[in-house]
Amino acid sequence: MSPKHWLMKAEPDSRIVKGKDVKFSVDDFEAVKTTPWEGVRNAEARNLMKEMEVGDKVLFYHSNCKNPGIAAFAEVSKEAYPDYTAWDPSHPYYDTKTDKENPKWYMVDVTFVRRAPHFIPLSLVRDIASSSEVPEEVAYIGEEGLKAIKNMALVTRGRLSVQRVEEETWKVIEKLAERGGWAEGTAAKGKGKSAAKPKPKGRGRKPTRAKKAVEDDDEQSENEDDGAETQHGPNEAQPSELQAASEKNRRGQKRKPSEVEPDLPPRRSARARK
Repeated sequence: MSPKHWLMKAEPDSRIVKGKDVKFSVDDFEAVKTTPWEGVRNAEARNLMKEMEVGDKVLFYHSNCKNPGIAAFAEVSKEAYPDYTAWDPSHPYYDTKTDKENPKWYMVDVTFVRRAPHFIPLSLVRDIASSSEVPEEVAYIGEEGLKAIKNMALVTRGRLSVQRVEEETWKVIEKLAERGGWAEGTAAKGKGKSAAKPKPKGRGRKPTRAKKAVEDDDEQSENEDDGAETQHGPNEAQPSELQAASEKNRRGQKRKPSEVEPDLPPRRSARARK
């Protein structure tokens, strides 16, 4: 039976919850090799993990950060079992409505396989998905690749922290990771240029690459790939520090250029990192 394919989100930047850092970047993942995917408190994401089998392939995704995107490839190494952190009062995602005798939440073990040679930013994926033709810088994915990206859950249901990935989409992502071709660090802010259609010789001038405009709404949306659907759960509030930051912004205080638009964090790796 062919392995299934998934995308799973984690936070690469430090954030302290109940005295523990929930940060889990690609560097952390590569260092530990195998990790339990604890802390998921969304029923749909939990049910997807319960469908996973050993050998299933995973896209490791950086979320709730300035530059969200696909950072590595991994695989499921242990099928779903009760998430014991849910009944640990000291855990950031402790749930009073579950216990050992009646577990509500589950997790899988995921093993690091390799980094993506080219980090695939969310902005690039969105740029491809919004294009009517294949962007010139990734022309190698072809029309079928364009269709696959347009139907990707990351585009159609971006807020979910655990997502299905179709096999054809996985192949396109692998190709993007291997070949690159976009400007790393500024990839796909604004609309990319579609692949130029061939013209008869002698007619018209040679097409040139136009500069990509940086739109404020596109820049902000890069940090909104996750939201309340899976991050805190329907009855949980944002951390107080994020609320305070939001209050300051509403009062008209100028933000520091390095600050990221407040975003609700994904359920992931709430263990304290050394």
